[in-house]
Amino acid sequence: MDILNPAFMQRALLAALLVGITAPAIGIYLVQRRQALMGDGIGHVALTGVGLGFLLNTSPVWVATAVCVVGAVVMELIRSSGKTRGDIALAMLFYGGMAGGVMLMHLSGGSNANLISYLFGSITTVAEEDIIAICVLAAFVILTTVGLRKQLFAICQDEEFARVTGLPVRLLNLLVAVTAALTVTVAMRVVGLLLVSALMVIPVAASQAVARSFATTFALAVTIGVLVTVSGTATSYYVDVPSGATIVLLAIGVFLALTALAAPLARKRARRAADAEKHCTLDVPGAPADDVRVEA
Repeated sequence: MDILNPAFMQRALLAALLVGITAPAIGIYLVQRRQALMGDGIGHVALTGVGLGFLLNTSPVWVATAVCVVGAVVMELIRSSGKTRGDIALAMLFYGGMAGGVMLMHLSGGSNANLISYLFGSITTVAEEDIIAICVLAAFVILTTVGLRKQLFAICQDEEFARVTGLPVRLLNLLVAVTAALTVTVAMRVVGLLLVSALMVIPVAASQAVARSFATTFALAVTIGVLVTVSGTATSYYVDVPSGATIVLLAIGVFLALTALAAPLARKRARRAADAEKHCTLDVPGAPADDVRVEA
């Protein structure tokens, strides 16, 4: 396989694999919390970190990570405050992050090509230091989303119930926000800051169309994420098309296919349920309990 010969494609495929795992893994919790666009907002803030990294002549990934974490914590605090004007504050944070990134990139002398590669992804330019950062951040995201899945699921379903049971809801909420921020910086070199939210949401939405439990949805979403990121990266290598856009379009294609499949599956399940109900027979009321018969 000639795609594995160039060193840059080895790095690209490894980055794609990690992004395919991490983005849906945290995305499922954001979708449960009805915060599907949180990744998009963090992506806007991350651009300031990228611009600051170029201005300071240091790794944009690590600087963007720090800025994203701060931005995500601020977003979570605004959300949890419940203030009616919180949406305005979030909008100012998002657009300020984007404007700040463009300004800092200009002051650093960076080219438009540098900016576009972070906005829309340029997976073939992933450097070795980027891979190290992506691996470290991806490991934290995977450990968090898998190791604390029960606690995170609890706060996503019902914060009040989780609080009553003794879970540290505020801390877990902040952890979700920080994990989402780290995922954005993991994915920005693969799909770009403007498209990263799509990879968090679309595989989850696709798996929800056919899965019936949280565990199945999680596993299927990660499978879809890996499938579209790796195949999209390979397609961009052979066809010479943008990797980020290719990955997102493939994810949308999988979503449409599974959505079309969902209706026949629902009808099949309904027929099975009806057949099971027909075959379950009970004796007339008042008969001894021993006479109750259940036929499968």
